[in-house]
Amino acid sequence: MLGADGDLRIDLPVAVVGAVEDEETPDLTRGVTSSTRTGSSQRIGRAEASWAGIAGGVSASSSVVVSMGRLYGAPRSAPNRSAPPRPAMITLVLPLAAALASAPGTDHAAGPASPAGPDALRVLVWNIERGANPYTDGAEKALALVRSVRPDVCLLQESYDIDGERPELGAWMAGELGWNSWQGKSTHLCVLTPLEIEERYFHAVWHGVGARLVDAEERALDVYSIWIDWREYLPYALRDDPTIDDAALLACESKGSKRLVQATAILEHLAGTGRMAGDVPLLVGGDWNCPSHLDWTEDTARAYRFKRALELPVSALARSKGLVATFREVHPDPLRRPGFTWTPMARGTVDAPEPLDRIDRLYRLPTRSGAWELVPVAAEVLPRTHEPAELPREERAFPSDHGAVVVDLEWRRRAG
Repeated sequence: MLGADGDLRIDLPVAVVGAVEDEETPDLTRGVTSSTRTGSSQRIGRAEASWAGIAGGVSASSSVVVSMGRLYGAPRSAPNRSAPPRPAMITLVLPLAAALASAPGTDHAAGPASPAGPDALRVLVWNIERGANPYTDGAEKALALVRSVRPDVCLLQESYDIDGERPELGAWMAGELGWNSWQGKSTHLCVLTPLEIEERYFHAVWHGVGARLVDAEERALDVYSIWIDWREYLPYALRDDPTIDDAALLACESKGSKRLVQATAILEHLAGTGRMAGDVPLLVGGDWNCPSHLDWTEDTARAYRFKRALELPVSALARSKGLVATFREVHPDPLRRPGFTWTPMARGTVDAPEPLDRIDRLYRLPTRSGAWELVPVAAEVLPRTHEPAELPREERAFPSDHGAVVVDLEWRRRAG
């Protein structure tokens, strides 16, 4: 945000998510209504104007003020946990032009520029909090972002009923856009796309749905939207007990939660149904609810309070099965481009630290046969700037507590 001194002040994201009693029902809150009822086109117009408002341009002659340190916000689960003391903050003031040059993708347009040519494929991975119901005109705000991003594939989580009276969010957006969608029996997972859906896949109600898509060049790809257990979040375990040993911390993935079990089941489904054969490009994206070992390194452990250099089991399992993390292919340095997706909602407090991390991810399986492969060429997380901390949740233009991951891939003919 532009301050009174003419500087651009960029805040890093933190937020609050309510507790859930049973991992098999990660979010039962649906039908949260807005205070006013208007026509769909009016709501969409307001939403597009609101989204454009937080993504507006800035002057290249301004300075950017970047605060680097520990950010705080309410915990996702238990609200009365003791918090460690607040560390010092470091503030850097840089010319905006230099900041933009050193941070690709931070121009403040509504959405990234469309990839050029018939060989481009853009994927949006987005957990849209509770179907965007906590936000005034939330569905319209989500639709405005999708329109601004112009994706070829959307892998959605929390695609719930809108206001309790309209269809599930993904199906409703498909109708507004004239696209195709597939949610099947899933409570909240959805594939939304302008491409042809040739086949539909189903893994588990809460944890995985997929589809085979075909583009205008008759190239096929398989895509899956996934979600796994949020409980016993590793950064919170480390925040709440800074002395916890590595073994106990890693046990959060398999004993305190079912993340590792669920991730294993997803990968076994993909292998058992032939999706891992490598003859067709495979993309698996969603809310993994845990950090990646690619982000918990010796360097990041020195820079961030709530990280350690550990081989985190869920992301390491994905790697062991041949899946490649697309964001880190494009941005291999987690210090330069952390790619935080949790969370763009709020700032923090001294009493309630909110660790930041990259929990929403897109993986690809490189093809081993067939004519084509998909290679990532660009990636970023939206929103690029964050709204004022004091802005009520329902008034926010960005309708989710998760950042949206945008990955541009390119179709390339396989050698040989």
